[in-house]
Amino acid sequence: MASRGARLVALLVVVSLVATCGLPRSGPNRRELFAGSIQREGDAFVVSVNDRVLRATAVVEALGFSSDFVNAGQLGSDTIRPGDTLSLSIWENVTDPLLGAQGAPSTQLDDVQVDGAGFIFVPYAGRVRAAGNTPDQLRQILTRALDEQTPDPQIIVRRVAGNGATVSVAGVVGGQGVYPIERPTRTLSAMLAAAGGVTVEPEIARVTVVRGDHTGVIWFNDLYSNPELDIALRANDRILVEEDTRSFTALGATNTQTRVPFDTQTISAIEAIAIVGGLNANLADPTGVFVLRNEPEAIARQVLGRDDIVGTQRMIYVLDLTEPNGMFEARDFVIRDQDTLYVTVAPFAQWNQVISALTGTLATAGSISSLGSD
Repeated sequence: MASRGARLVALLVVVSLVATCGLPRSGPNRRELFAGSIQREGDAFVVSVNDRVLRATAVVEALGFSSDFVNAGQLGSDTIRPGDTLSLSIWENVTDPLLGAQGAPSTQLDDVQVDGAGFIFVPYAGRVRAAGNTPDQLRQILTRALDEQTPDPQIIVRRVAGNGATVSVAGVVGGQGVYPIERPTRTLSAMLAAAGGVTVEPEIARVTVVRGDHTGVIWFNDLYSNPELDIALRANDRILVEEDTRSFTALGATNTQTRVPFDTQTISAIEAIAIVGGLNANLADPTGVFVLRNEPEAIARQVLGRDDIVGTQRMIYVLDLTEPNGMFEARDFVIRDQDTLYVTVAPFAQWNQVISALTGTLATAGSISSLGSD
């Protein structure tokens, strides 16, 4: 009798512990998530995904260049700019030249620097504006300026290597550095090619161009699918190529719980599930696939159909993969940066955990009781 009494006491103790303390688990169950909704005095809106919700949330980050970037024309490859270096050759039709030594056929002026204001100084012609002109246009200007002092001068103007029109390229490219804008590199795609191209997957490479106070960001692949984004460059442009930093987190009854970086421009909920190895067949509740997100005010108003929403809202979107359209809705639901994908444990799996805990603990209690009776 004493042995039976000990076993009964052990059973009561185990049941009491399970009832009061619960079992270890990865997070809240489906019922608890719904209980935390604002509709039930919680702190998040719980919304079942349907066609209307899909339309309201189908928002992806808009990238592109403003009209100021797109409409800028290409710079002429021979246009003189501040900082350029010029070479001037001047022939005079006199025996006693104005500029050169007596009897010399020509005068050579090398390394003539265009100053920051765009001017050069030439003896007897004075301070002449060079920036904005082609070498031929500058030749005509100098010819008119010198013609009054030496008859019919013949002038050749050459634009040699200078640092007047350059851009800087940084980030995940083959060769970071400062590059001159030349005939082959007057557009964004050509300059990136000259810098060695991108060194990450093109699908997730973002290109930022900073021009003065203006900034534009595009996807690298869009340079080739949308030719108007292959903008003309300007002196002092700064080009930065970065790998996409967006990510989502997968938790609960999936085969992998981890932070997942985006490997494409867009990811759907069904793709996100696949990326982490799918649902855990032994644990997952396919009616309890949740996406937790902080939703901007404008989108939250559309989702909830309310105009009294103010500020960013905590939203919990519910996907039921067992519904007739459940898989299609998961395929069309867009995952965004910083989303949390959470899959709840099925009630049957929870019950199995309770039974396993009880049977395992009872066996332990029985062993202890047997030892006590010996």
